[in-house]
Amino acid sequence: MPKNLEISLLLDFYGEMLTQKQRNFLMYYYDEDLSLSEIAENEGITRQGVRDAVKRAEAQLIEMESKLHLAARHEELRKSLEEITACAENINRYNLSHDLSREINDNVTKIRSLVEILSDQSFV
Repeated sequence: MPKNLEISLLLDFYGEMLTQKQRNFLMYYYDEDLSLSEIAENEGITRQGVRDAVKRAEAQLIEMESKLHLAARHEELRKSLEEITACAENINRYNLSHDLSREINDNVTKIRSLVEILSDQSFV
């Protein structure tokens, strides 16, 4: 069964909404890279039972993301923060090569600080 690595990311966002058993199966399969047979042996159930549980849990995660879009929003925010940081660096370089305005320097420092705060709060 080919692995959809996006599931690992979705598990970070929505894993608490799954049952403990579903969450464990997905963590074993994606995070610990155990095979379906290994999980089945450890859990005392059939390989088919593990496969069905994994498929159902994957479908639930995909459904949650299609409705809530948390992972997509997270990625958009991450990219936007990277772009803001790059703009702040460009402003800082320009400022250093010209008049070196203290006000511009202070604002660049504040922008960097705000990006760091937002990054810490928004990343899983």
